[in-house]
Amino acid sequence: MSRWQIRISVLLITGFVMGQGPLEAAPKTAVAVLETLAVKGRAAKTGYERSQFGPAWSDVDRNGCDTRNDILYRDLTSIVYKDGTKECVVLSGILADPYSGEKISFLRGVATSSDVQIDHVVALSNAWQTGAFKLSYDKRMAFANDPINLLAVKGRLNSQKGDGDAATWLPPRKDIRCAYVAQQIVVKAKYGLWVTKPEKAAMISLLDRCPGFKAPTS
Repeated sequence: MSRWQIRISVLLITGFVMGQGPLEAAPKTAVAVLETLAVKGRAAKTGYERSQFGPAWSDVDRNGCDTRNDILYRDLTSIVYKDGTKECVVLSGILADPYSGEKISFLRGVATSSDVQIDHVVALSNAWQTGAFKLSYDKRMAFANDPINLLAVKGRLNSQKGDGDAATWLPPRKDIRCAYVAQQIVVKAKYGLWVTKPEKAAMISLLDRCPGFKAPTS
């Protein structure tokens, strides 16, 4: 995917996450897609390591820039790039955090980079325990770098979330929770992952408050 395509794709993802509904909607509702997912218990975490999903932030689309910087480029505004990186490495920018609604200044550096983190909407550990352990290495690497499963967010909230699913963690900003859960459902459907019984119950309960909410397209 080119940097131009990534910038265009933010119109879909941010429009969806900010509670406006996707600019293009799949014919199915989020609940309908959820009903296609298997329901099982969490598998053991045995064997899980970050490296099972490839090196952190690879250049999987071969556009000359790693995934982390691609997502910062997509989700931040007022971007300043590091000289000599062909507008790849983001030095600073402004994030309108989808999870809290806050505006956060990003500044690349040892003490400051963690203020903005890239969240896997379906966490890697959660994915591993709900079917990703069966996927090939290449498929897991694609999952870890898929833009539809990635959002630049407030670092403290990403750390708070950990590997939580919808039954254990939701964004504090209530008006984007239906969108957040719908995005998790689509990601799980795309990669053939399952949901746990408590996770599905939490998703259904939440989506009951926004009936007919459409699943986003990838």
